[in-house]
Amino acid sequence: QVQLVESGGGLVQAGDSLRLSCAASGRTFSDYAMGWFRQGAGKEREFVASISWNSDRTYYSDSVKGRFTISRDNVQNTVYLEMNSLKPEDTAVYYCAADAFVRRVPDIIPREYAYWGQGTQVTVSS
Repeated sequence: QVQLVESGGGLVQAGDSLRLSCAASGRTFSDYAMGWFRQGAGKEREFVASISWNSDRTYYSDSVKGRFTISRDNVQNTVYLEMNSLKPEDTAVYYCAADAFVRRVPDIIPREYAYWGQGTQVTVSS
């Protein structure tokens, strides 16, 4: 069973930065694409960023492109989301997710991910 544990969320002011981490265990982390999604209050879960198994491809939603950076450390079995220039509209619970199949191009659709963390709250005040 794959386990994903997010950390790093918190309450910050607009313009601040945060780095989220997601520690994975339970299978060969380095073989799977990883993604970050978020869900604001009363909203559907939305794609934020994804990264291929070997980090050669990354994808971002238009709303975070240029401000957020996804990366991974396949030795530490951890994926990161560096968030800069945070805005109040970035307020949400952030989830990391692991792909269902090995070495696929990272997807932006939640249903393509088989495993999810419990989420970490990010709140950005204006």
